[in-house]
Amino acid sequence: MDNGAAQEMFSRDDAPLIAADVGGTHARIALVEPAANGAATFAIPHYQKYACSEFPSLVAIIERFRDTHAQTSVDRLALAIAGYVIDDAVINLSLPWTVSISGLRNALGLRDLAIVNDFEAAAHAIGHIDTAAATLLSGPDESVDGPVLIVGPGTGLGAAVRIPQAQRAIVLATEAGQATLAPDSELEIALLHELRKGGARVLIEDVLSGTGLVNLHAAIRALHGAPALVLTPAAITAAALARSDVLAIETVDVFCAWFGSILGDLALLYGAQGGILLAGGVLPQMKPLLLQSRFVERFLDKGAMREALARTPVRLIDHAQLGVIGAASWYFNRPANAIRARRADGLAAA
Repeated sequence: MDNGAAQEMFSRDDAPLIAADVGGTHARIALVEPAANGAATFAIPHYQKYACSEFPSLVAIIERFRDTHAQTSVDRLALAIAGYVIDDAVINLSLPWTVSISGLRNALGLRDLAIVNDFEAAAHAIGHIDTAAATLLSGPDESVDGPVLIVGPGTGLGAAVRIPQAQRAIVLATEAGQATLAPDSELEIALLHELRKGGARVLIEDVLSGTGLVNLHAAIRALHGAPALVLTPAAITAAALARSDVLAIETVDVFCAWFGSILGDLALLYGAQGGILLAGGVLPQMKPLLLQSRFVERFLDKGAMREALARTPVRLIDHAQLGVIGAASWYFNRPANAIRARRADGLAAA
């Protein structure tokens, strides 16, 4: 789907909207406008990706985008962001700055601000993007009706479940990345012991994320008695792709295998008969290594449930606008009573 071709159901309010997908590393911002022919669709005429670390705040990023791309004042914002809300703040330890709900509203002069979990937003985009170009990693090419699990290792690990319904799909945001990491091999047990030196509890996203790739690389170097060497996730992946660093190769290999095992657990936990979509910024970078890894072997290695998982399509999708399309879709299609109910939880309409 091209920048100007994204389409979704549009609300009765035909004012333009800014949709934002904010993660720990990048903020993806889009201007959303109704289709010129008056149809119940929307278009994305402008889209931009920004490095969060290059700006002092989220307000500064949105102001930059609005000043550059919006011809008129845009006073509605649909914000997809990882984290949770306590009082007035969105809490996300991966962000380089705090996010204040009232600060956003006041500084940007917003008439309406709605906040949704980033992977909940991504799940809302599932029915509105073409997955034909996605890479099939496991299972049949055909999908069946049933819950769809979307998982993405990025700065952290996000996950959501989309449950199809006759009138409106139900999307469940999860905190799967905050669950405790379970090892499934002697090497993983040894690595977990090494990782526990930094804290008694090791989370899934402490290994299965961009940050986790760095943690895993450090643990593998320690097990081999190699001196500490701090590399970025991109550098680790690049070294593994170039076959220039045996410990980087081992790191990515362990990452893919461990991810396959945990994904199989999540598929069984959430009953993802409708398939699994893998998103996020980490996996597309290591795609050739993922395809050659033990990912599928470990995904299917669930004893009596192997046959059920073998019938579950697993696809890798690389769609930059997934989050902003999902945020806009969620914003325009949310029921009014759901908005009121979710306000108490914080991570919704604000």
